[in-house]
Amino acid sequence: MAARRGTFVALEGIDGSGKSGAARHLAAHLAARGVPVVQTREPGGTPEGEVLRGLLLSGAEEGWDPLSELLLMTAARIRHVQGVILPALEAGKTVLCDRYVGSTIAYQGAGRGIDEAFIRQLHAQTVGDVWPDLTLVLDVDAATGLARSRGRLAESAVDEGRFEALDLDFHERIRASYLDQAARDPARHFVLAAAAPAEQVWEAAVEALERHAVA
Repeated sequence: MAARRGTFVALEGIDGSGKSGAARHLAAHLAARGVPVVQTREPGGTPEGEVLRGLLLSGAEEGWDPLSELLLMTAARIRHVQGVILPALEAGKTVLCDRYVGSTIAYQGAGRGIDEAFIRQLHAQTVGDVWPDLTLVLDVDAATGLARSRGRLAESAVDEGRFEALDLDFHERIRASYLDQAARDPARHFVLAAAAPAEQVWEAAVEALERHAVA
């Protein structure tokens, strides 16, 4: 593996936390300052990953058991890391990824009940030591985030609501996992209060990048 010269930034948070909007703002901010940037997402980021995204995020809740869900997420990530993330980092670019393995730990771990140690071992065996240099956690209470996300899906008519169909308790476990991950690794996590107006959240995200010497 070639040396990583770029910076890998992941944006994490519950559904409806505003990750996608923050990622777009950060990408524009970096590009305006001449920083080469790649904006991507999980599941997805490659043609193969986007196919798996459709399978994972649409349809009925009973479509996949937790382990199948985890393995499909991991399969999409392997292709994503090999085909997009590592080449961009090796070229000295900044990668902004809307969700990464932190989401797997939160959703398939805390949400579905799969042991976190197993998820980390699977990541190590399939992807290696490819972790974000900085993770921005957009934090909002679960009820607010769920209402936002369900509203957005209804307006857009996008069939990606399989997780939004789950109950509030599931989403509260997800939020708690993100905050726990950040608390355990504060040097590489920054928690943003995502209930604030979008512009304020974006400004805080830019400040976090500047502290990490990215922006």
